[in-house]
Amino acid sequence: MKTATVSALTALLGAAALFSGGLALGNAPAAAPSAAASAAALQSPASSPSAPSPHAQGAKVIDDLPANYASDLDAATRALVEKGRYVARLGDCVACHTSAQGKPLAGGLALETPFGKLYSTNITPDATHGIGQYSFEQFERAMRKGVAADGHNLYPAMPYPSYAKMTTEDLQALYAYLMKGVAPVAQANQPLGMSFPFNQRWGLAIWNWFFLDDAPFKPVAGQTEAFNRGAYIVQGAGHCGACHTPRGIGFQEKAMSDQGSSGSYFLSGETVEHWRALSLRNLWTPEETAEMLKTGRNQHGTVTGNMVDVVQHSTQYMTDGDLLAIGTYLKALPAGQHDLPMQVAQGPAPAIAPAGAVAVPAAEGKVPADIYTSAGGLGYLQFCTDCHRADGQGVKNVFPPLAGNTALTSDDPSTLLHITLTGWKSPQTQSHARVLTMPGFARLGDAEIAGIANFVRKSWGRPNARPVTAAMVASMRKDLAAKNIDNSQFETPRLASMLGEPNAQQLVLGARLNIATHEMLPKNVGAAMNCASCHLNAGTVADGSPYIGVSAFFPSYAPRAGRVITMEDRINGCFLRSMNGKALPVDSEEMKAMVAYFDWMKRETKPGDKVAGRGVGKIDPKIVPNTDNGKQIYTAQCALCHGENGEGIKNAAGKWVYPPLWGDDSFNIGAGMARTYTAAAFVKRNMPIAFHEKFPLGQGGLSDQEAVDVAEYFTHMPRPDFAGKVKDWPKDKKPADARY
Repeated sequence: MKTATVSALTALLGAAALFSGGLALGNAPAAAPSAAASAAALQSPASSPSAPSPHAQGAKVIDDLPANYASDLDAATRALVEKGRYVARLGDCVACHTSAQGKPLAGGLALETPFGKLYSTNITPDATHGIGQYSFEQFERAMRKGVAADGHNLYPAMPYPSYAKMTTEDLQALYAYLMKGVAPVAQANQPLGMSFPFNQRWGLAIWNWFFLDDAPFKPVAGQTEAFNRGAYIVQGAGHCGACHTPRGIGFQEKAMSDQGSSGSYFLSGETVEHWRALSLRNLWTPEETAEMLKTGRNQHGTVTGNMVDVVQHSTQYMTDGDLLAIGTYLKALPAGQHDLPMQVAQGPAPAIAPAGAVAVPAAEGKVPADIYTSAGGLGYLQFCTDCHRADGQGVKNVFPPLAGNTALTSDDPSTLLHITLTGWKSPQTQSHARVLTMPGFARLGDAEIAGIANFVRKSWGRPNARPVTAAMVASMRKDLAAKNIDNSQFETPRLASMLGEPNAQQLVLGARLNIATHEMLPKNVGAAMNCASCHLNAGTVADGSPYIGVSAFFPSYAPRAGRVITMEDRINGCFLRSMNGKALPVDSEEMKAMVAYFDWMKRETKPGDKVAGRGVGKIDPKIVPNTDNGKQIYTAQCALCHGENGEGIKNAAGKWVYPPLWGDDSFNIGAGMARTYTAAAFVKRNMPIAFHEKFPLGQGGLSDQEAVDVAEYFTHMPRPDFAGKVKDWPKDKKPADARY
């Protein structure tokens, strides 16, 4: 759990889930581990470990909603407590009443406001600091009227206006759970940290008099059981309106249900702490909504903001029946004039499907025509395509497609800019236990971010949306206190800068050849590899074999080859060794473009200079590999992107998304990456991506031992031979870890 930062509106009048179906601009590997595992990058000794390393283990979903039932509960009481625990799921009690590294339900989570801090309270049955001395009547009054046992008014950050709709039976079950299913925690509540006049609770009684309707939910006559069950959850325990319903003059929700003269405002959308909580009315199909709530993702997007916590702690544990009921209710709400519309794209059937559902294949995406000719397009190409792909189709079961993504279809770019500046993490669910992380891109300039935002909105969202300006990004950066967390001395070259060069067209061709090598040069590439498979982001990532300064070192004498090697020779060496292909004619337009691209990357580098971030670093060759552990690490960290058997993955059109790591379409045994310790150094610094918040790919994070283990495993799998190996080391000894 993290300290929450909320606006005055959300701090005082309700904080809840943000169901944005948002976008994750960034890059991720074969799925990253849990947040706890991601923090552990253990440096192992130079020996073979006796037990699997942490990152070789599958991520474990930790359920932190207590189940400390007394052993002497009779069957009826135990059933009531079990029901109450489920009601606590519906209300997501644990998310707000648990502080960072705190004990569940013991309170202490800080809510930041411009007027000071609110802290969630201890709701364990501790008699001194919790609710252990509450009678049911006092508990019910707190839940329906926002009045504590001693008579003081609660701030509506505890969404009692929504909880008031809950049935007495559900409140009795919740009370039984909190009293008999949760161990008491003797943790004192934090004092109110709000300034005058906002620390005067008597004003809340006036607010209640004007705005609180404490009548329980009434089923709508003539509607189905599923509709009414969904309405009950959404309006009551789920308190969805706290974020998704616009606020009135008193910062009250303009409607608490879809009924009555103000009902058209209910769930029609609101902007909350720079997140665009879009309209939930007429939302998707019931099955698509159920899939989003159960897994944190569906074909239209992934959850962002506080909705990550809601899925992680609450909705993933709901029954499929309740999830479908929620979807049924939301789908039945007619769109209205107040809506912040959640436009959606068509696509395949969701995982939770009704009987007889038929899957509809997603339409094949197209690469935007200006991706290589606009600054925003090149920015997107450089920083976003590893996940979302050049055609915006994403990666099936990993990254959402951009077409119809709600962060792009909204006229308000708040969610898109928020994610881009501060990053994103996926919820940890039983179906997707491993957390994927998108780093924040605060290191990019305001104009750069605005250009990328406008490109993606125009290409896959709303072409007629108001433009994002650098000033808008700067304002959002300030409001969010978004800071660059990357202190690397390596300055990532911007592909967009090529457009200002006299030979821009040639440079862009060189970049394209790096990114789509095997597609553009099928006569020269005999595998599924691109230059960018190893030279990440077209050679612009520190410790990912960047091209910075490379051409300054050529021509150079190669001791092992016993001759001078030109830049063209070095490029062709990759075609022969790494791509199982044929040399590129040195006088071809393509070769000249590639050399020009490298020369553009030279910058001020002179022969002999040390360039920060160049190469892939070193790793201790004394570390003894453990291939059994390497196989487990591969399965846990690499297989989602590179295939269970190293075969790579393709999209629906049959095009490669991520390359194979062994087999005929992979790199030759003569490639540098076929050497254990070279590959290990690359893996340590660059794989998996989306492992944590490192700019720009969230890359790296395995220990030295883990990197050696997995490198030994995949480098020694079957792969194409290299015919030139008989004279590959004529003047110098071969590397100790060479395959031949």
